[in-house]
Amino acid sequence: MEKTQKKIKIKVEKINLFYGTSHALGDINADIYENSITAVIGPSGCGKSTFLRLFNRMNDLIPGVTINGRILLNGENIYAKDTYVVELRKKVGMVFQKPNIFPMSIRDNVIIGPKHHGTKKKQDLDIIVERSLRQAALWDDFKDNLFKPGLSLSPGEQQRLCIARALAVEPEIILFDESCSALDPESTMRIEDLMSELSKKYTIIIVTHNMEQAARVSHMSAFFMIDDDKIGRLVEYRPTGDMFANPKDKRTEDYITGRYG
Repeated sequence: MEKTQKKIKIKVEKINLFYGTSHALGDINADIYENSITAVIGPSGCGKSTFLRLFNRMNDLIPGVTINGRILLNGENIYAKDTYVVELRKKVGMVFQKPNIFPMSIRDNVIIGPKHHGTKKKQDLDIIVERSLRQAALWDDFKDNLFKPGLSLSPGEQQRLCIARALAVEPEIILFDESCSALDPESTMRIEDLMSELSKKYTIIIVTHNMEQAARVSHMSAFFMIDDDKIGRLVEYRPTGDMFANPKDKRTEDYITGRYG
């Protein structure tokens, strides 16, 4: 999928990440464009999910992690010492590989974030619930059954409920970490359609092992590999159509054609 490049939303500048003394990501530079879908691809263990977690500072939760370099979101360094990480994670939502539904109703799953951030009035929360479920293509199915347990939904519906929950706090960026890998083909297509629709308003970054999915939904693709020193490197980063039709690096070609990885 091609799309005219828009302004830079996130600028990654010379990022290096260490787990203790283990060098996991080396010298990563990339510009992520606003209102686009960027796919992060590469073989297992090359640092894709670690790279994704940089944008909401989830790696901070891992003991022994050291990060050097800068990531600028709207021109502000999110790794500056004075960054308010709670506010950052409001701006940068995340949807995980498996739906992490809370044992509560559909409605309560959606409003848990807004309530945490201070929204208390029922009328305001009702507006958020409808808006978020509409954006996640769930409103028509469940508008009359909002107190149905979230865990009773199908896996595909649960994943869309997780998306609705991320949208409820009105983020600017949504991260998807292999969010379709556990879903059936029909549910996967619905999530992909939803990503495409959401990219009109949000900046989306996905990690995927599915090359067909990357080709279908993304505007830009970033190919990662481990080098001889076992460090995750960004090998190639280009518009998806260009990369898949004419990869510049032989390693990229070998991976996307299935000869490696």
